[in-house]
Amino acid sequence: MIRWRNLATAAAALVLPGTALAQTDDIVRFVTCPIYRDTDAGRKSGCWLADMHETGIRYDVSASPTKPDWNYAVLVEGRVSAGQDGACGGVTLDPVRTSTLEEGCTRHMLPAEGYPGRRYVLEGRFVQPMAVPREVPPPPYEPRSFYLYFEFDRDFLIYQYDDYLIDRAATWLRAAQPRRIVITGYAATDPQTISGRTLAERPQVARERAEMVAEAMRRLLPGTPVGARWESGSTPIDDADADGLPGQSQRRVEIRPEF
Repeated sequence: MIRWRNLATAAAALVLPGTALAQTDDIVRFVTCPIYRDTDAGRKSGCWLADMHETGIRYDVSASPTKPDWNYAVLVEGRVSAGQDGACGGVTLDPVRTSTLEEGCTRHMLPAEGYPGRRYVLEGRFVQPMAVPREVPPPPYEPRSFYLYFEFDRDFLIYQYDDYLIDRAATWLRAAQPRRIVITGYAATDPQTISGRTLAERPQVARERAEMVAEAMRRLLPGTPVGARWESGSTPIDDADADGLPGQSQRRVEIRPEF
């Protein structure tokens, strides 16, 4: 179970210039307009920042698999990282997720102001080109579940993050050869108040997620029957690929083989 704490009352605190106090490993969740910092450490090295107005803390959300759109508000969900390098001028969140909302924002860009940014490096979860042979997972092939995760109220596969997860699942399923695959889409429909707004996903996004992933599975595993179902009122799960972020884990699709 993840415990949410009040950053402002943290005792052992992380202190960065121009910010209030933030404590390593705390989880934050807020809505704001994103800020782009125009650093130049090479290709894709600009920084994305997000001010939490409730605390006055500026966060560095550059590590999110999805990047903000500076025309729209963003839902930020992340954990204060133990590795603060000061590269962007904000408290680094890692892991972190950003979800673009419909609320409009005025574009806000800052100059580098002496912050170097980070050199782009492709690492972690990314899908290999199809020409690269996949390592066949060894048996036994016992019942298990695979999960894919989504932005708030969206059914788009997140570039690289979901590509990696779905490729890993398909590789295992090809080796396991289940009798049938069941896809279940979930939506976080219970309203939550975040930064003064009431946020809840549409119930129908659960079906949209399930049907989209089911179609992907039919194409990746032709000949294997694939069924789709969906549920609203999603609750958090403990899965490593959700990186311990409760909100992220609620916005999911489960891929479950049946033998």
